[in-house]
Amino acid sequence: MPELIVDFITSLDGYGAAEGWPGWWGIEAPDYLGWLAERPDRNYTILMGANTYRLMSEMQGQTPDEDAAMNELASASKVVFSSTLQPPLAWHNTRLISDDAIEAVREMKRNGSSSMSTLGSLSLCRSLLKAGLVDRFRVVVFPVITGSTGSDRIYDGYPDVALDMIASRTFDGKLQLLEYVPTVLTGPPG
Repeated sequence: MPELIVDFITSLDGYGAAEGWPGWWGIEAPDYLGWLAERPDRNYTILMGANTYRLMSEMQGQTPDEDAAMNELASASKVVFSSTLQPPLAWHNTRLISDDAIEAVREMKRNGSSSMSTLGSLSLCRSLLKAGLVDRFRVVVFPVITGSTGSDRIYDGYPDVALDMIASRTFDGKLQLLEYVPTVLTGPPG
């Protein structure tokens, strides 16, 4: 059965972006970039919402490493969930689903052949987690605090979730990858 990974890149204080900061918070991390290029799930179908699609499909890398990452993303299989976008979508290898994302992903997991990973799309990720569809939750923490400029607080609106760690790794002595199996809780344990 195909799996679903919720994938986040975050500042230490839980922001997905920050006003005025360059991509990847300006941290050059060759080990991390190498891992991105080699990880087995880089061929997963990428799931995203309309806002992330608009941002990413128009984004031009600020460095050669970002250009390479964007080129790989452009060639990847992508599914965009949106009731506002209209076909055809300009970004190559992108399928638009206007129906309910939860039911569509449930069907993709039940009858699909490709595992999936999210890109940004905080509301979509939150909904998929609440619905019990997320198999793995992976976070790469960048060593910055963006309290004054941070935007897109990742975990606002999330339910309580227990996380069982299945992997961790440090890249370039700076970045921390944390990988978990999530269990949505009905309330605090005990």
